[in-house]
Amino acid sequence: MPFRRLLLAVCAILPAAFLLVGTAATTQAQSFSAEQRKEIEEVVRNYLLSNPELLQEVISELEKRQSAAEAEKAKVAVKSNADLLFNSPRHVVLGNPKGDVTLIEFFDYNCGYCKRALADLVDLMKGDPNLRVVLKEFPVLGEGSVEAAKVAIAAHMQDPSGKKYFDFHQKLLASRGQADKARALAVAKEVGLDVARIERDMASDNVKAAISESMRLAEALGLNGTPSYVVGDNVVVGAVGRDALKQKVNWARCGQIAC
Repeated sequence: MPFRRLLLAVCAILPAAFLLVGTAATTQAQSFSAEQRKEIEEVVRNYLLSNPELLQEVISELEKRQSAAEAEKAKVAVKSNADLLFNSPRHVVLGNPKGDVTLIEFFDYNCGYCKRALADLVDLMKGDPNLRVVLKEFPVLGEGSVEAAKVAIAAHMQDPSGKKYFDFHQKLLASRGQADKARALAVAKEVGLDVARIERDMASDNVKAAISESMRLAEALGLNGTPSYVVGDNVVVGAVGRDALKQKVNWARCGQIAC
């Protein structure tokens, strides 16, 4: 962690003797000369080394502020991209299409965490008849993932209701080994989809556009891994578990972690 960033964080919580308190800390620090800042850094450094418990407090405070800033930035990104996030004709909608809360998942068929998180999603949909779920392909784990995503999008093109698609989705995520074109087509055949049509549709502009759209949205939201979720105006990164997702759904619905 750069020490100058640590200095700015500590200025707001150190004793008044440092003469840098609250929101004025950054402005005050910027008015110092290079030599003065060096002297202040040395004072703070010595103080923290003599008070290790305060160092941990400073680090915790900095992490809290960074998390809050990132969360706020993500909310702005969600709002700026709301139409494509929630209303794109290219994504898959499950659960209640008219639900009062939408949960969006960005996933990759080769993501081990996505495989484990599938049960969380299924449980949430079963237990919440007012939950709308949107699935967005985010194939970031290699060419096999891209191929599987193309098969999945083509599968959805011939099954707008999503029933056979979701059977396909669950079976492919639950399968062992590498998900790629061959494996995805085999699963599509298992659930009764027209494999020949899928192979034709995989080369369509719609499939390319769907993947490109998801990639652009993920970049706008700052997502770099799977699974990642958007619940209301909150971005949730990682397989956080059913209970954590349920709390986010409740927060979006009623402003509390339990409605």
